Amino acid sequence: MIISSKLHIPQVRKALVIRPRLMRMLNEGMDSKLTLVSAQAGYGKTTALSEWGKQCGERTAWVSLDKLDNDFIQFWSLVTASIQARIPVFGRTVFYYLEKGLSVALEHTIPALLNELNQLTEELVIILDDFHFIELPAIHHSFLYLLDHLPPRVHLYIASRTDLTIPTARLLAKGEYHRILMRDLRFQLDEGLVFFRDTTDLLLTKEQVTELFHQTEGWISGLQLAAISLKQSDNIAETIQRFSGRQQDISNYLLEEVLHDQSGPMLSFLLETSILNRMNQSLCQAVTGQINSQSQLEKLEKLNLFIVPLDDHRSWYRYHHLLSDFLKQVLLRTDPDQWIQVHIRAGTWLEKHGYDEEAVEHYLEGKQVADAVRLIEKNLHALVQSKSVALHRWVSLLPEDAFAEKPMIEMFYISVLLGVGEWDAAFSRVGQALTRFREMKGKWNEAEWKEAMGNIYFFCSVASYLRKDMEQTSTYFELVERFMPEGSFFQTMGRNRYQGYDSFDDYFAYINDLHTGEAFLSKWIRIWGGKEKYPFIGLLYASYSKLLYEWNRLEEAELCVSQALGREDMKPFARILIQVAISASRIQQALGNPDRASEILKQVKLQIDSPDYDLFMLSIEAEQACLALQQGSFDYALEWLQRCGLAHTDEVSLYHVLEHLALARVLVSCGRMEEALYLLERLNHLLDREDRLRDRIKVLILMSAAHQRLGQTEAALVPLETALQLAQPKGYIRSFIDEGAVMVELLSAYLKVPQGGRSTEFSPSFMTYAKQLLQAMQVSQETKVSIKDNLTEQETRVLQLIGGGLSNKEIAHRLNISAETVKSHIKNVYRKLGVNNRVQALQHAKE
Repeated sequence: MIISSKLHIPQVRKALVIRPRLMRMLNEGMDSKLTLVSAQAGYGKTTALSEWGKQCGERTAWVSLDKLDNDFIQFWSLVTASIQARIPVFGRTVFYYLEKGLSVALEHTIPALLNELNQLTEELVIILDDFHFIELPAIHHSFLYLLDHLPPRVHLYIASRTDLTIPTARLLAKGEYHRILMRDLRFQLDEGLVFFRDTTDLLLTKEQVTELFHQTEGWISGLQLAAISLKQSDNIAETIQRFSGRQQDISNYLLEEVLHDQSGPMLSFLLETSILNRMNQSLCQAVTGQINSQSQLEKLEKLNLFIVPLDDHRSWYRYHHLLSDFLKQVLLRTDPDQWIQVHIRAGTWLEKHGYDEEAVEHYLEGKQVADAVRLIEKNLHALVQSKSVALHRWVSLLPEDAFAEKPMIEMFYISVLLGVGEWDAAFSRVGQALTRFREMKGKWNEAEWKEAMGNIYFFCSVASYLRKDMEQTSTYFELVERFMPEGSFFQTMGRNRYQGYDSFDDYFAYINDLHTGEAFLSKWIRIWGGKEKYPFIGLLYASYSKLLYEWNRLEEAELCVSQALGREDMKPFARILIQVAISASRIQQALGNPDRASEILKQVKLQIDSPDYDLFMLSIEAEQACLALQQGSFDYALEWLQRCGLAHTDEVSLYHVLEHLALARVLVSCGRMEEALYLLERLNHLLDREDRLRDRIKVLILMSAAHQRLGQTEAALVPLETALQLAQPKGYIRSFIDEGAVMVELLSAYLKVPQGGRSTEFSPSFMTYAKQLLQAMQVSQETKVSIKDNLTEQETRVLQLIGGGLSNKEIAHRLNISAETVKSHIKNVYRKLGVNNRVQALQHAKE
């Protein structure tokens, strides 16, 4: 529901200090894409933007934000509605996609919004007040995308208590980011003098105003509070002397003075309505019981007592944040019982008038758990789709037994705990729920009970899988199949979203025992493969194809992944689709079909339909960079390195292992070995601690390759030997083969080390394993040698000119061909020689 009062520019008092310097600064924002007005509470951000917005002469769309707007659909619905309020024909395509829900349509929101903005022929200003309430990464990423493509006629103004978390350095460098900070918002002394002369009835001397100004450091709300307090003072000079200390101390002191002077009914009104984010006469009457609530609101406005009208009709108001925060603290401290009662009354009124989400907030504060659960359950499916952030917060605030007999809420909470990595709490919750649900047989109707059991057995299987117990997972899958043969809602919930469930993307990463994993995956692909509407199986296909690929059973892996790619039910689920596509691309590259490998990744980028599109692109583009290295396109990998936003000093995370590995691989190819090894050492520690065998083997192999390329063979053999020890019992092959010529050197060197010189306990099986890998590598190298003989004459000329130190442009001029043709020839040379860059190509040519 769009609340219209949030879309009105708040009214400003007529007796306002004219601030031409600040207005000029705000006008300068019209030369930028983004203007940030940033300061703590009480520095007049809203007032300044309200005044400027009404006098700037351009169409101005306004949104007043609060914590309930920290949701993708809600946020962009408000932004679109605010523009539509100024341009009635605006937003039809945007709302079309917003109404589709997160699982399908939200990825189209920003492109649709940009398309409509591009059609505007006049300037448009969009002001977002209290932007600090917006913390959701998906909103920040989409907002950044909007900024990158914003038409020049559109200008965004943001008021926030905090600095922006989105990257702004590039905007600032291009002159597209304008900042107005606390030092700019403070009253200057001359403005302070005007404030006391023109907006108050106080007759203060210049020295007294100067002293007040010094005490408050130009803090506007401090001066306003001081004026209110001084009006009641019998000794102005003495009162002014008491205004000292920290800003919070000053505001609390002054606000206490303000409250002390209010009548009993007005004081009660202030305290009891302070809990409301916004208020009108009817809501205030319901909360306070005062039938003269409208006159109380108007009286507060006349007193300039920190109340802000939210619409032109003065129907809706809100308190200044300083005042509401202070009043709430006073009410909670002095009358906790009344605190609960006013929240209950507010929740009741809001629910009656259709504001369920706001009602839940008040019911929770008023300890009305049953009412909060009732509204959550009533709106559960809509909340999962469009308010998942708020839902997570609400459920985490509820007592553990509040939804013991509400299975869907219980399931959602478990899924959230798993998603944020609180596995122990999730596992405990699963066990408790399983016991409770079994006891409910006969108390719930049969269909509800079976659905609940099917869901809880699915979560039991997830818990077992995360513990790497494939046998127990299979047992629970059998129970899922028995109770819910069409599949659990939770099997695919969130599969089109990135935020919150990242570590579950790659199921194969959890399988340490490949032999057990093969039996498990092949069994459930046989059982579920024939179902037409069972997208969850896509994750099993992806994992099985990766397992077969690792064992170098490429034809079987290709067949497995092609079965997944042929399924229509899987395609709407971005997270599943990406895992299958990455596996398919690697298989085609290994089969000698580089063009097909590249095309698969290009196509999946076009197929992703998700509100978190940009986040999914991080994984795909990291994979494209690694593929480019395998295909000899060093320039593409270097370009990715420059724009990916990753650094070797970043905190390593299980959520981004693929990107970390891609970064390390490109750094090695660039010769930046120290940076690569610093990153790989930390990854190795993380993966060892988390028992992620497959990825740790990859990290160790890459560490070995980095040392070898530094000429440090002895150091290179240490991580190589650890990798062989870990990989040999499971039969890993492709992780070694894919490393190319450097792995041939390493395995050859390893086999030459005498037994007494080994760093770890020696096993003859490791030597046999190394020989088998080397044999497989040499077969691959022999294939490459035969390809070397097939270099065309033109490719040979290009290679010779590379040896002469010529650039691509110089080679193109010498051979009278285009630079793009030169790049194509170089790519073919790299592929045929099995190398990644010019240095390696020349080394192989000399050999």
